[in-house]
Amino acid sequence: MSDCFEHNARVLKERWPALQARIEAEDGAALQADLVQGLGSTLSISGIQLTSRHDRTLEARQQAASLPQEAVLHLYGTGLGDLQLELLARPSLERLYVHILNGAVFKLVLQLLEQDGWLADPRVELLYAGDLREIQLPFFALPAELVLADDHSAKIRDRLISETHLAFNNRLFSEDVEQLQERLVAVEPWVAIDPDVARLFDTCVGREVFVIATGPSLEQHFGALRALAGQAHRPLLMCVDTAYMPLRRNGIRPDLVVSIDQRISTRHLPPEDSEGTILVYMPLADPQVLEGWQGPRYVGYSASDVFQALRQRLPRAQLHSGGSVIHPAVDLAVRMGGKRITLFGADFAFALNRTHAGWEDGDLGPQLGVARHWVLDGHGQRVRTQLNFRSYLCELERYIETRPDVAFFNTSRSGAMIAGTTFHGDYVQ
Repeated sequence: MSDCFEHNARVLKERWPALQARIEAEDGAALQADLVQGLGSTLSISGIQLTSRHDRTLEARQQAASLPQEAVLHLYGTGLGDLQLELLARPSLERLYVHILNGAVFKLVLQLLEQDGWLADPRVELLYAGDLREIQLPFFALPAELVLADDHSAKIRDRLISETHLAFNNRLFSEDVEQLQERLVAVEPWVAIDPDVARLFDTCVGREVFVIATGPSLEQHFGALRALAGQAHRPLLMCVDTAYMPLRRNGIRPDLVVSIDQRISTRHLPPEDSEGTILVYMPLADPQVLEGWQGPRYVGYSASDVFQALRQRLPRAQLHSGGSVIHPAVDLAVRMGGKRITLFGADFAFALNRTHAGWEDGDLGPQLGVARHWVLDGHGQRVRTQLNFRSYLCELERYIETRPDVAFFNTSRSGAMIAGTTFHGDYVQ
């Protein structure tokens, strides 16, 4: 084991001396590692096989076949080196970037197996995945190491998984889904008469905007928001649809509520006493909500193909979409002129061992007990979440990165750390 590592380390030190020092410092010995036998063998880390235990070479060949014949490719995870060798056999390949998802796992592999066959290839560039803020295309991500990714690589792992699941997640929103088409037909009369959301753009230039989501940490802020709501000169209070009732039950009337989901009903947005709140919706809204809403209504679209035909007949402005209502809400806050936007309850995780503020466990989706995934919170600790929350977080972070002219603040350390935000000195919990 020692001789093998020393041989691999010499190659690393010659090509990437700074990287070799980081790998040397990794604690590979702390891993629970086992040799797993089948028709062949592989290494298992904490019960996760790094490769097939029957035919590693055939597996690598099938993985390589999913990648295009391009000059530059990216591989996330190091595995046992099989896929690297398969890709490097391509004459057309000019550069292969190998991104380390777990430094300790890589160090252990270096201790056990000769890896110089690909490490010494001049076309290879080796780096830690977490050193970059964004994923690179085209890529292949080794499945085992998406599970084993360390904290340093967590955000890149989340973006890789989100990108991999994109087509699957969008399957319900293709324009040929019958239920959605029926809803669009039912909502069209309201779209025809309600004003364009663009009329709200630039109406709050220079005003601070509080965007309120339904993460568990919102419950820590009800008192502060209630005290603020009665002040004459205060930030605009904008909430997502599922936060409306928790706010109202706690004596807080938002100025504006954003709704995009066809599953939102009068249970979430009851019409009673709604005359003081603007409703911004997309054309999948429940007609009963629209019919009963007493305050002003404005309509807009996302870029989804599901709206294509209706958008041509009844043009309206588009708001940014990323899978969650938080995305158009934040985009609307920016388009209204907000230059300081503070997020409440934007946890993207089951913070404080809850699923949502103001709702029972499971009311708005999966229950806490089924959470099998994690993100890093504002303390740098792992907090339970689900895959779609991580995807929503990725898309919000990408949006924030496109708006360097806007200051974004977060108010909770118990929820997910949101790249591009800073913690609000007056409200952070």
